[in-house]
This record gives sequence, C-alpha cells and structure tokens, in this order.
Amino acid sequence: MLSQSHRPLSRRGFLVASAAAGAALSLASVPAQAAARPRRPFGRYGSPAARLTPQTLYVDASGKGDHTSVQAAVTAATGSGWTLVIAPGTYRETVAVDRNRTEMTWLGAGDDPSDVVIVYDNANGTPRPDGSGTYGTTGSATSTIRADGFTAHRITFANDFLREEHPEISGTQAVAIKVQGDRSAFHHCRFLGHQDTLYADSNSADLFARQYFSHCYVEGDVDFVFGRATAVYEHCHFRTLNRTDASSAPYGFVFAPSTERANPYGYLVLRGRVTSEAPDAYYKVARPWVPTSSTTVRPMLTVRETWLGRGIDAVTPYANMRDTDPWQNQRFAEYRNTGPGAAVTVPANRPQLTPRQARSATRSAWLGGWEPWKGVC
Repeated sequence: MLSQSHRPLSRRGFLVASAAAGAALSLASVPAQAAARPRRPFGRYGSPAARLTPQTLYVDASGKGDHTSVQAAVTAATGSGWTLVIAPGTYRETVAVDRNRTEMTWLGAGDDPSDVVIVYDNANGTPRPDGSGTYGTTGSATSTIRADGFTAHRITFANDFLREEHPEISGTQAVAIKVQGDRSAFHHCRFLGHQDTLYADSNSADLFARQYFSHCYVEGDVDFVFGRATAVYEHCHFRTLNRTDASSAPYGFVFAPSTERANPYGYLVLRGRVTSEAPDAYYKVARPWVPTSSTTVRPMLTVRETWLGRGIDAVTPYANMRDTDPWQNQRFAEYRNTGPGAAVTVPANRPQLTPRQARSATRSAWLGGWEPWKGVC
C-alpha cells in the first residue's frame, strides 16, 4: 500500500517527492514543466527512437518526446490500442479521452505516482472563458475518460481549485478525474482535490461501467469519491482533509455512490484504510447521492476489511444528502472493518453483512469476469 503522510498546508507549490519518504502534498500553480529527471526521461519504456510498439507515443514537457502535452498525445492517438508514456513532470492542462479511443494505456515513467502530475483548477462555478456560463461539476474535471478499456499506472490526477481563493464561487465541486468507460483500471495512482475529487461514473444511466482501483490514494473532503459506476477499490488509502472554511462537524463524506437501482453492484472497498488530518469524528463514511431528477437510483456501498481511523464518526458514520432519500433505504453495508472509526456502538447505524453475504461481496462478483489485477506491471 502507498505510504502517504500529510499536514494541513496550502495546496499550491506542488512538491514532487516520493511516497516512501512520506512527503507532504500540495499542488503547483505553474505552467507545464518537467521536474528534475534522469538522462532517460522515459526510463524502461523506451523512447521515440526505440518505441515499445508502433502504437506508443511519448509525452515530455521539455520536448524530448513526441508531444509536450498529454492532450496533444491523446489527440494524435486515433483509434484503439494506444499507449502513452508520460515523462516525470507537472502537466497543467485539461485532458479528455473520447469514446472512440478505446483500450488506451497511460504509463507514468517515474518510480512513484507523484513524479507525473496532471493538474488544473476549474470548479463547478468557474465561468467559462467564452461567457457561455460556468463549467458545472462534470466540466470542472481535469481529466475526463469516456473510452472503454482505459488503464493508468503511477500517475497523479489533481484539481487544485481552492475555495479560499474564490469566495465569489459557490459551486466549489472541483473534479480531478471523471471516469465513465467500462473496464477502466488505475494502479498505484493518486487522486488529489477537495470536493468531488474522484468521479467514478458511467457514460449513461443504463450502462454499468466497471472500474478497478488498486493501491491508489485519494484525498478530499465533501463526497470525494462519487458516481454511479460499479467500482472496486482494493488496497486503497482514502485521506480526509482538514478545513478552515467549516466550523463544525461533519466536514464531509468519503463516499457518495449513486448506483442505479437496476445495477446489483455499486462501490466495493476491500482491504483499504481511511485516515484524516481533521479532528476526530468530523467525517462520515458516506451519504447516498440520489439526484432530484432521478427515480431510478438506489446507492450501493460495501466497505469490508478496511481500517477506519479516528476521523470517522463511529456513532453515526452515515448521513442523508436529503431527508427524502434516507441512507437506511439504500444498500450500505460493512464487514469486518477495524480501527477506532469502525467501532459498532449503535448497531442500527452500522449494517453488517453476514458471513454468507460476504462470500458474494468480492471483486470477481463485482467485475463479472474482467480481471484487471492480473499481469499488472
């Protein structure tokens, strides 16, 4: 599991440091630039002169690759089956992968996900430059992945919008990545933001997109893992942030699933951990996201064999987004969780799977024959 330590600090001035060193995290507000790098920016993944495959493109902000931005490489990779090797550096841009660019793989060429950072700072309420309104939550995403079969290794996806810098903006949702495609996998990646950091969703309500996150790190405050995908989070670390703009608990919610009622599988958290830099009991595990415009949503979340730290309110770990859709009417459950935030003090507030039910709550059941954990480099 990734080792990450944090202290309350400004998210600006991104410090690229190894997770092994337990360095603090913040985010840069500078143009795309290369970090200090070895003589071979693409490491073991070849170079434009020695490509892994004919469908491999190399991205390097200092100009040693095929392209200096990630979006330029995505645009050039028409069709299916492309690989992007991204050299260490901070890429300040928004990136979109449309549905036609299937089976795409992004490889961070550093040793740690902090070496390759894709970051921007749009929020829901940020005005669009053309005067056509604001970006909205979906439009705020730094990276948007709509294609099926997408895979990423050792990359940081971030949104460094700061509420305190924009008191004029009330819509402070600021997405680091929105993932909509089926069979989307992320290995040893980081997702950094505040509200709505990781949007694990699908391309439409009638498509049940399967997603897999392995040994990843996610941080935020309000609903920072949310959406309607069928998503498995295995050996992932979720970190709740402190807040200076909120005066009382709760500061926020780790998960806000929005699973369609017809979908038997929502979010599954396996063998993870939840830590916090906020005061004890200032966060909830989850609340259900049932959009007011929908009558077909019944959120599902199962958290099992996961360590919950003191930042989680053990007495009332779940809350309502609105009283018309109480969390008790949704599909929330736990199984064999540990840590101070997992203490069952009020059994009615912590629905538990039976051992028989737990035997069916597995990554194989959720992902239906797709096995993204096999053959991972």
